[in-house]
Amino acid sequence: MSDQRIPTVLFVCVHNAGRSQMAAGYLQHLAGDRVQVLSAGSAPKEQINPVAIDAMAEEGIDIAHNVPKVLTTEAVQESDVVITMGCGDVCPVFPGKRYEDWELDDPAGQGIDSVRPIRDEIRRRIEVLVGEILPA
Repeated sequence: MSDQRIPTVLFVCVHNAGRSQMAAGYLQHLAGDRVQVLSAGSAPKEQINPVAIDAMAEEGIDIAHNVPKVLTTEAVQESDVVITMGCGDVCPVFPGKRYEDWELDDPAGQGIDSVRPIRDEIRRRIEVLVGEILPA
């Protein structure tokens, strides 16, 4: 991002309860107030996946108080980067935005030992993203 504006990143997953919440938690943790972080889904669950909460707590990141949100056209419009989590969610497409689809396993219904590798892959991708969208 070449201008002085704070970039906005939107993470999208159907239920907005696992992958997208972990990604948002990592980006907020690693970038702080240098990025505006949003997450949403087309059919949000009532609450965040408790195993995702536990996996992130192991990293010192608290996502327990986050609430799944419904995906809106406005959220996509205000975002500079829109990342879907390989869950088949479709976002409105607007010119000039960066779109990515991260193929990630779904942590729903899995134990902590299966969720940790998903979490670690999300962190790796977030670290790359931070390097791409924020000045050094």
